[in-house]
Amino acid sequence: MTFREQPLVFDCEGASLLGIVSLPAAPYARGVLIVVGGPQYRAGSSRQFTLLARHLAQRGVAAMRFDYRGMGDSGGASRSFERVDADLRCAIETFVEAVPALKEIVIWGLCDAASAALLYAYQDRRVKALVLLNPWVHTEQGEARAYLRHYYVERLLQASFWRKVAAGEFKVRAALESLARIAASAFRGGASAPDGSQGAGTALEPAAAAALPERMEAGLRRFEGAVLLVLSGNDLVAQEFRSLVDGSPRWRKLLATGRVSRRDLPDANHTFARREWRDQVARWTEEWVRSY
Repeated sequence: MTFREQPLVFDCEGASLLGIVSLPAAPYARGVLIVVGGPQYRAGSSRQFTLLARHLAQRGVAAMRFDYRGMGDSGGASRSFERVDADLRCAIETFVEAVPALKEIVIWGLCDAASAALLYAYQDRRVKALVLLNPWVHTEQGEARAYLRHYYVERLLQASFWRKVAAGEFKVRAALESLARIAASAFRGGASAPDGSQGAGTALEPAAAAALPERMEAGLRRFEGAVLLVLSGNDLVAQEFRSLVDGSPRWRKLLATGRVSRRDLPDANHTFARREWRDQVARWTEEWVRSY
């Protein structure tokens, strides 16, 4: 299917933002807003976002990618992914105006863009679905636990590790000191709720002050649309997300609902840097957008 690309300059609270719409001749009623993870701009790592938008447009699905305020070619002050609600709202308004055939918006995000999507989507009725890749749920404890589980355990199973031990090349003292530091961080008390999540807000602690994983869980719980979750196998961010889910009954319950679909790429890294990984993600996205 033929498509064209249309650059757009739009306002967001007084700043000029730049976006690009990949527009099919006869667009499907669902369009994909590709949200960048930081620090990135609209092309994405290894041009992943550009390639994804064109893949979708060639198959009839309109796609828009854009730069947040303070990033790429957009003006304004830069901000964290937790402060981009206005950017997302303005981009969706511009996307819908540029493509009148759109009836539903799907937000697609990798890493902290997936986190931003979860924090925003339930507030906007135009957003009917999310594609979340390797969501960023970082806490010091979570990172340490993921590292213990997915690095140290795997290292003990590697023949090369035991060859180093046998040859006297393994620095036992340094390794034990490093392990002790990580273990202390992993099991430090005070931050986690009994179910392994990061404590909800109370009357004395507003929900906005809760830790990121808890706010993301609340966002997913309040969002009523469909979700496609894509996880890499060779990525510490994805492993931290898996560890969070394994330790939280609330997360497990949410992900077990019929509205959440999951795909895994066992060998892929965080940004799906190889062509075959990027292509697989693009195919999954296009097929799921048409069928959810």
